Amino acid sequence: MAPRANWKGFLRLSLVTCPVALYPATSESEKISFNQLNRTTGHRIKYLKVDADTGDEVPNEDIVKGYEVEKGQFIEVTKEELEEVALESTRTIEIDEFVDRSDIDPRYLIRPYYLRPDGKVGHDAFAVIRETIREMDKVAIGRVVLTSREHIIALEARDKGLIGTLLRYPYEVRDPAEYFDDIQDVKVTKDMLDLAKHIVNQKAGSFEPDKFEDHYETALVDLINQKRAGKVIRPKERPKGENVVDLMDALRKSVGGAAKEVAAQKKPAKAKKATAGQKEMLMSIAGKRPAKEAASKKPPGRSQRKSA
Repeated sequence: MAPRANWKGFLRLSLVTCPVALYPATSESEKISFNQLNRTTGHRIKYLKVDADTGDEVPNEDIVKGYEVEKGQFIEVTKEELEEVALESTRTIEIDEFVDRSDIDPRYLIRPYYLRPDGKVGHDAFAVIRETIREMDKVAIGRVVLTSREHIIALEARDKGLIGTLLRYPYEVRDPAEYFDDIQDVKVTKDMLDLAKHIVNQKAGSFEPDKFEDHYETALVDLINQKRAGKVIRPKERPKGENVVDLMDALRKSVGGAAKEVAAQKKPAKAKKATAGQKEMLMSIAGKRPAKEAASKKPPGRSQRKSA
């Protein structure tokens, strides 16, 4: 089942309108997450909303938004007043213009969404807008209100739907001069550049996401499995950065190292041997157990907490 839509409304190009729904294109729910615990009791930590001065807990119905104009002085803004600021983009994505994909600076990209028709009507109008964007090889720029904020959204044709990427406003992008101005001007010789280019050519390939493994996530699974098995966790030696004395020598050695790395990648990789209990942990964390099987099994009781 597809996740619940983050937004529902209308997509409009001039007089062509269709109902659409916006869904998150990415998810981090598969990643391992931790709870904060009381070291003494092993119980989870609970957060309370309290008055900063009195320390008393404040119920949700008594909590309002406020903008601090001076230290300790706030202008209160109610939910009803915020709703009065409602813009047309709250319910409609109006396509304002079309631009080339190369015109959009990567710094302005926030996150992608899937845009599809909402319901059984409007598929014809949606297809017209989608195919126009595809045939013109353009990106459609509009606006949409998400999480009580208006965002710029860039729409691109993808398969039978649209990819909508939220964009930042200029005031949200920092000036690179603040970070780059004090970088020294270094003259790179042709020999150095030629060696570096040779390394690049040896490592050249196409971007295939399936080739990449989240090593930190794998290490977390291994850590949790070891603790479940009652093993003592010992710190590993951290890699030390080498002090490069001769840059040309380092480049020459890198050329040889890159060649060996490419040769090693061409060999079929051996299957990784799972540690004791790792398969069970991976199934539990990654949620790979079939839904029917998971539903038929009773949830396990609270396991006893183990410490390293």
